[in-house]
Amino acid sequence: MFLSYFTEQPMSTYPEDEGLAAGFTSVLFSNKFFDPVEGSRLYRERLAEYRLAEEVGYDGIMVNEHHNAPYCMQPRITVWSSILAAVTERAKIIQLGNPLPTYDSPLQFAEEIAMIDMISEGRLVSGIVRGAGQEQICLNANPAYNRERFDEAHDLLVKTFTEDGPFSWEGEHYQYRVVNPWARPLQKPHPRIWVPGVFSAETLEWAARHRYPYISLNTPLHLTGQLWEIYDNAAREVGYEPGPENRGYLLRVHVQDTEEKALECAREFMWMQGQFTGVGHPYWVSPSGYGSPERRLLYTKLANGLIPRINAASFEEQLASHEIVAGTPDQVIAALRVVLETCRPSILMLWGNDGKVGHPDAMRCIELTGQEVLPALREMGDELGLHDPIALDTPVSLAYTPPDQLRASQGTAV
Repeated sequence: MFLSYFTEQPMSTYPEDEGLAAGFTSVLFSNKFFDPVEGSRLYRERLAEYRLAEEVGYDGIMVNEHHNAPYCMQPRITVWSSILAAVTERAKIIQLGNPLPTYDSPLQFAEEIAMIDMISEGRLVSGIVRGAGQEQICLNANPAYNRERFDEAHDLLVKTFTEDGPFSWEGEHYQYRVVNPWARPLQKPHPRIWVPGVFSAETLEWAARHRYPYISLNTPLHLTGQLWEIYDNAAREVGYEPGPENRGYLLRVHVQDTEEKALECAREFMWMQGQFTGVGHPYWVSPSGYGSPERRLLYTKLANGLIPRINAASFEEQLASHEIVAGTPDQVIAALRVVLETCRPSILMLWGNDGKVGHPDAMRCIELTGQEVLPALREMGDELGLHDPIALDTPVSLAYTPPDQLRASQGTAV
């Protein structure tokens, strides 16, 4: 198995009463409540946690990117990736992922990814995402063109990695007189690309058609099998049989010496689900044009109070359904066996802490996980045939370009 550590890098040191009074803590929640002294402390603590994660045996460290919200202190994924490239020696740096359509220069991503890959000596997994709905607002990106821009930016990114320049690019959304970056990735043909998501059938099918592993982000176990069915059908249509190596799963997992302490810390996973102060607004989560009309209607009803809040399941219910796993090492190992037998992912991302979990508790969680949980997971992975796709040296991608993307592949020599 491939085992990676993750945290959203939350910043809970702000006045909760102000967030509750506003009714939201993202996008328009004023940054006057941000404390850079506390921010600096949290960054240093996270760095120590990441270094410990590598030390105790994690295969990778996952980083992501969000904006205008205290639930995530990573507003630029390439910055943390660069830091990790310099201060770690063995662990893969897992970007989940670069939000291609929210920025105006895919070429800049290509250059930054190449630099990180070289500095890390080929340890980068350069995952890509469309960017959440809120990110379109925060970065002033038109959500109606999100998927079109994602497709075109991806094609340009891969062409830049794999073909010699100079060439020009005249696409629908991006135009370059010259594409000829001097910095190029160490890995050939390019760093692995993994694609995270939740319930988007379009993204699942897109990832499968390109043979990119799909990382399911904490979806309920009883629904995750449906996601793999969508992926598997799309994979077979383009000529290959998918397996566990094409599947990843992110899960909230907290380990402590006692069950009582583990549950106390794990309750903080509810923080960004809106039960404390991690509150968003449905119109920002799914702005017009970002998703399908059906999904837009869902969020419209949600905003008007016509249906329960998404993620309204209680802490106890999420423990029972294994959407949150918490306990002593033995308890966590037993729960994770259920997860692995049900979802069968070869890539497992353990989301270690959230909310107000303190640095000592976060460090102890990582330490216990490395000492007892990770070795047990590797044994289970071997038993269940869940093998690390990187160790297997599975194909990086599938050369496939749907007809509607051909227009985005019109790069010509200068």
